[in-house]
Amino acid sequence: MGASPFRKRLYQVISFFMAFHGKKYRKAVELVDRTRKYSIEEAVSLLERTNTVKFDPTVEIHFNLAIDPKYADQMVRSTLTLPHGTGKAPKIGVFTEQGNEKELMALGAVIAGGDDLVDRVANGEIGFDVAIATPNMMKKMGKVARVLGPKGLMPNPKAGTVGENLEAIVKELMAGKFEFKNDKQGNVHSVVGKLSFGQDKVRENIAAFIAKIREVKPAGIKGGQYVNTVFVANAMGPGIQLNID
Repeated sequence: MGASPFRKRLYQVISFFMAFHGKKYRKAVELVDRTRKYSIEEAVSLLERTNTVKFDPTVEIHFNLAIDPKYADQMVRSTLTLPHGTGKAPKIGVFTEQGNEKELMALGAVIAGGDDLVDRVANGEIGFDVAIATPNMMKKMGKVARVLGPKGLMPNPKAGTVGENLEAIVKELMAGKFEFKNDKQGNVHSVVGKLSFGQDKVRENIAAFIAKIREVKPAGIKGGQYVNTVFVANAMGPGIQLNID
């Protein structure tokens, strides 16, 4: 069988950008056989060999799924706590009317407030990368939906970011819980840790993410292929396709 249209396009994009990368990147690409799929163990070993940066790179994972995001019953959206975390501490913003701002910030939130925080966000002040809120505050956040929505920052009950027990939600997020969802092209992009975690921990995180993607297979997908391709890569490094059959 020939390469899928997605894979052909991916290779075209890789070839295009290779022309603009330096010698280290081109050498890293030469280590990856683009015609084969690697086991998780092989891929993680390659991640170390294809690192092109001096800092500790994030390890990324990219799924292309056989879904049609136009249909609600084919959407992929869930939360996950990886066995060894992502290596990135979230910046949590909390919308609360409970008067517990100090307690929430002591647990790790970077900002917390009620109507005052809504006003600050409406004026363009966003210093967080995940937001949580009580149900009552959600009723007041209509005027910032256009600010937070396009950035994927609106709290959502399905993502576990709306609730009365905000302390518990902050603790879960600080422990590494995060949300993932498909984009308009049916892809899921996320991180699975840092290269410095070591091979065992990176392998376990990758395996956990793949298992979760399979677990949340949409009801609208009836048989047939669900996961088209899975790639892992270091930040600024070449993609390595996984064999997950």
